[in-house]
Amino acid sequence: MSVVRRCTGRIFGIWMALALAGTAFAQAVQPSGGAAYPTKPIRLVVPVSAGGGTDIIARFIGQRLTDRWSQQVVVDNRAGAGGSIGADIVAKSTPDGHTILLGSIGHITFTPALFLKLPYDPQKDFAPISLVAEQPFVVAAHPSLPANSIKELIALARSRPGTVNFGSGGSGGASHLGIELLQLMAGVSMVHVPYKGTGPGMTALLGGEIPILLVGVATALPHIRNNRVRAFAVSGAKRSQALPEVPTIGEAGVPGYAFDVWYGVLFPAGTPRPIVGKANAELVRLLKAPATAERFLSLGLEPLSSTPEEFAALIDREIPKWKKVVKAAGIKPN
Repeated sequence: MSVVRRCTGRIFGIWMALALAGTAFAQAVQPSGGAAYPTKPIRLVVPVSAGGGTDIIARFIGQRLTDRWSQQVVVDNRAGAGGSIGADIVAKSTPDGHTILLGSIGHITFTPALFLKLPYDPQKDFAPISLVAEQPFVVAAHPSLPANSIKELIALARSRPGTVNFGSGGSGGASHLGIELLQLMAGVSMVHVPYKGTGPGMTALLGGEIPILLVGVATALPHIRNNRVRAFAVSGAKRSQALPEVPTIGEAGVPGYAFDVWYGVLFPAGTPRPIVGKANAELVRLLKAPATAERFLSLGLEPLSSTPEEFAALIDREIPKWKKVVKAAGIKPN
């Protein structure tokens, strides 16, 4: 009888081990494990209106991922409240890898400084996948400005505090906060003149209404080349491929200054790590393709990729930095 029990126990143990192994295998090939991902169409939420730079990036990436994964990537524009409406949709979506946010520096790291209450936490409610692009900005000056470089601009602003104007595409936007960061680091005070968009700001600069504008390289480049405006410096940590002869602001007199508008993709928090890893690998492959570089550079963008951890660390660094800038600028959060 004991022999029978022992044999029965052994058989049961083997059966249980095989059952557990089968369960583990089944889980490994399910969507939660990443191997079978994606299993249905993917919603790529863009928190701005159709037609802008963020939307163009989303549609380019979406089409390439559709081709690669044989699942339709549907771009869903959800504009409003500084990008927080679209971001909140993704933050509250099922974390199965089938809803993605294409956000930018403004939607992820500006909003905590500009809004008293957000319906989501940019640091806790998303699983960063990868950065995808950056847009270098340039400090563009009207020829009438009695300065020829960043150093001379700073000296002028110090000698005439509160009298040198600078324009922007709107209060709290990239062109505004980038100059506020410059003022904070250089210890100067200029007067902000906001316009309703980059286009009107650029028109004001060309007409001499304002002497300084921080603007995307792609927007300013034609006017720099025909000598209608002067390029003092680019805002990023490295020189722009479109303006390799123009120094960075850090090189030109404000060490440590670095500001680019970046774009990145994020899942809702809780998305399984294998899915995050698979999406990251696919995006990095796409972003390193020559066709991507060619397309992005034609738009004034530069391809940029990262690990999920690097992207998360960037968000963690930038949120307190921009809160400090907004406070120093006297901008009251909404």
